[in-house]
Amino acid sequence: MSLQTQIENKVKAAFDVTFMQLENESHMHSGPADESHFKLTLVAAEFDGLSKVKRHQAVYKALSDEMPQFHALALHTFSPAEWEARPDVADSPLCKGGSKA
Repeated sequence: MSLQTQIENKVKAAFDVTFMQLENESHMHSGPADESHFKLTLVAAEFDGLSKVKRHQAVYKALSDEMPQFHALALHTFSPAEWEARPDVADSPLCKGGSKA
């Protein structure tokens, strides 16, 4: 099972997901790893009333077993009301380090 699938399954099990998109952005970064950089957009009722820090901590806790297996996880977390008001996420910048510079 791919790391991406593992992450998706863990997130779905941990949260009441309204919307989820997990993008593998490894191709935008240096290094040979094909599953090293991810971008997760997650909309869940559990995020209502929580700060960004608390939301991110909840995701990190859910993915504690997977975290050592990848280098970066860009998190974009929303409550359903926030997502309904503004359902978009900025594109990730291209990597400026390593061989991509």
